[in-house]
Amino acid sequence: MPNMLLLATVTLTLHISWAHGQEITCDPPRFENGGYTPDRAVYKLEEVITYHCKNGFHPSTRGIKAKCTDKGWEPPPRCSLQPCDLPEIKHGVLYSEDSYRSYFPVSLGQWFYYSCDDGYATPTQKQWYYITCTTGGWSPEIPCHKKCALSHLEHKHFPHKEESYIEGQSIEVDCDPGYSLVNQQSAVMCTENGWDPPPRCIKHCGMPLFENARAIITGKPFKLNDTLDYQCLDGFENRDGKPSGSMVCGEDGWYNLPTCFNPAENCGPPPDISNGDIISIPLAVYPSSSRVEYQCQGYYELRGTKYITCRQGEWSMPPRCEEPCLISEEDMNENNIQLKGKHNTYYAKAGDVIEFTCKSGHSALTSVHSFLALCAEGEMELPRCL
Repeated sequence: MPNMLLLATVTLTLHISWAHGQEITCDPPRFENGGYTPDRAVYKLEEVITYHCKNGFHPSTRGIKAKCTDKGWEPPPRCSLQPCDLPEIKHGVLYSEDSYRSYFPVSLGQWFYYSCDDGYATPTQKQWYYITCTTGGWSPEIPCHKKCALSHLEHKHFPHKEESYIEGQSIEVDCDPGYSLVNQQSAVMCTENGWDPPPRCIKHCGMPLFENARAIITGKPFKLNDTLDYQCLDGFENRDGKPSGSMVCGEDGWYNLPTCFNPAENCGPPPDISNGDIISIPLAVYPSSSRVEYQCQGYYELRGTKYITCRQGEWSMPPRCEEPCLISEEDMNENNIQLKGKHNTYYAKAGDVIEFTCKSGHSALTSVHSFLALCAEGEMELPRCL
């Protein structure tokens, strides 16, 4: 058993009046070999003092502050020749704590076993550890450290299995391109409240490149669904004919990137073509460099490029839609012919070659080559049989 040294006497007086409207108060604390601030005649409930000890004496290991409570000053201020009170294990317990009560006050070098609650760990992460009384108080100062678990992160293939860390440890987190930790930090730390910042790789967008425009706010990282306002340069406007607009940070980067154009170089609606149309909803105005796509009606064949572009107020040459050929039953009966092989349609697209044969009991009147008929610009020369 450690040497027992006399603890300086502390005299505490608590005034409690249960009369209606009366407050609970504390008398000034009385203890030897030290002083305190502030110095008052009476202290109100929850009021706090800070105390100090003379050279050679030690304050409570629970701190140098005491609060006026309905039970008196907590923790009781004291100045002792011994440096340590019985340890309090935050988030843990002493081994056989009740049996240690006889050790108070604790002598220098005395140590006790302890363990930590679930979710907390000793500095060695072993189930049991020991806490030692030193001239500076109890060591380790933080007996039980918060445990933080890290498992698979989305948008980052690390770690492959759950890993455990304790309070004070930090790790680097390298997110996939286009993703980052909160505020684009590169590391997370295990704290008493868990990971700081949370180990999540979130989508972010950097500052986009602008053409004929400028950002109204610059410099900050943008998270998913954040918006960024922009202003077109003088004399320019966007696709909506307005001098300003907004873009949105999405999963694939910025949506609605600014496209500011000189309105003098805009185009009107794209030209109409026979038996065809553009595949997008037509607009009243198209900025320079805009492109639209055409398609033809069924059985009509598109000739030329299907895209046209607006350049300096003019559209490039649109495509055309060539007519199909109609093969009627009446025409085939008149020429004593029928479709051959797998052909089972009476329509042929421009450029298609359709093979015919004579009906039973009839012989060819035209050359053998004429029975392979080409559809060209809606016309097809049919073979004939007698």
